[in-house]
Amino acid sequence: MRMNRRMPLAFLLAAGLLSLLPAWAADENLKQKVNAMFAGVTRPGDPGLAVLVLKNGRVVFQKGYGVAELRTHTKIDSKTNFRLASVTKQFTAMAIMLLVHDGKLRYDESLTEVFPDFPDYGKTITIQNLLNHTSGLPDYGELLMKQYGDTPREKIPQIKDAGVLDLLERQSRNNFPPGTKWEYSNSGYAVLAMVVEKVSGQPFGDFLHERIFLPAGMKQTVPYENGKKEVPHRAFGHTKSKLDGSFAQTDQSPTSAVLGDGGIYTSLEDMARWDNALKTHKLLTEKEMQLALTPVRLNDGSQPCWPKETGEDPKASPRPVEYGFGWFLDPYQDHKRNYHDGGTIGFRTTVQRFVDDHWTIVVLSNRTDLNPNELSLKVVDIVLPKRP
Repeated sequence: MRMNRRMPLAFLLAAGLLSLLPAWAADENLKQKVNAMFAGVTRPGDPGLAVLVLKNGRVVFQKGYGVAELRTHTKIDSKTNFRLASVTKQFTAMAIMLLVHDGKLRYDESLTEVFPDFPDYGKTITIQNLLNHTSGLPDYGELLMKQYGDTPREKIPQIKDAGVLDLLERQSRNNFPPGTKWEYSNSGYAVLAMVVEKVSGQPFGDFLHERIFLPAGMKQTVPYENGKKEVPHRAFGHTKSKLDGSFAQTDQSPTSAVLGDGGIYTSLEDMARWDNALKTHKLLTEKEMQLALTPVRLNDGSQPCWPKETGEDPKASPRPVEYGFGWFLDPYQDHKRNYHDGGTIGFRTTVQRFVDDHWTIVVLSNRTDLNPNELSLKVVDIVLPKRP
């Protein structure tokens, strides 16, 4: 059938012939769809979110919605810096991998080799156990709350990575023998930050800046330390009231000063640069990165599984854990995926990289009632068709 050149765009889209359109037209259609999806998520004067969509490293959609904070109502844009929460872990993992690259550290090195004063239970915990959450370290948040008892949370002083290491050094054992179980561990990544400091001889933030952020061109990214490094274009975290829908600033907690597990602030622009650094292997070779993108296995060679959740069918097959070094690796709709979510007081974040399909979606939010993971996957449903 001969195509009428005046045939309307809507007909072309409905006919599934988007690939025949010029790139600018395809991009414009995508922008309209994504913008329509996010436009009603937040009101203009409320805390909100920032959305980035990359195709082959090229920005095809980038926009902010809502405000960075309620005092000045500064609008969120591509330069607004959000706290990444656990998306930070991929940067901490990269720092460790760079030290291995330098020959200063081994993945099979034990915790007591790095910290000779660490208790005996650290003799069987390796750097790799820390990276893939099989160390069995106690949760430092629980230890901190236990230490302060009934003290109101707002009166508990903030703990830092060194304080986490100190807490763990006061314990006599871990939760399970290393490598026999998988358990997500913020403690492990706080300790990894201290490993970076001990092995490199530099403060963790300085190492990140020199070895990751500068080479990647991430000029706005900051490991936030109160009173030391301020955050430019900073978004503040908020929580929405369940009673009246109002927002309260809830930006800091007793654990917000820990850097290794969640303390980095960054923007959409710098996340695009981070994606490019990974895509082009600017920091490590493809071979060196492979271990970070290989699903964890336990000591007996088996794949760990997530524990059953309350209300889940006890007869259902357990869901396997797909985790590397700072990345979850389970696919979505049969599309290969590297991703991580972040959640902390006032913030929710996600980065989703579909490496074989060459799409990356980033959603950063400074309010806790939104789910960036779910929102990002709605974008994926637009750009990646379901496979039969």
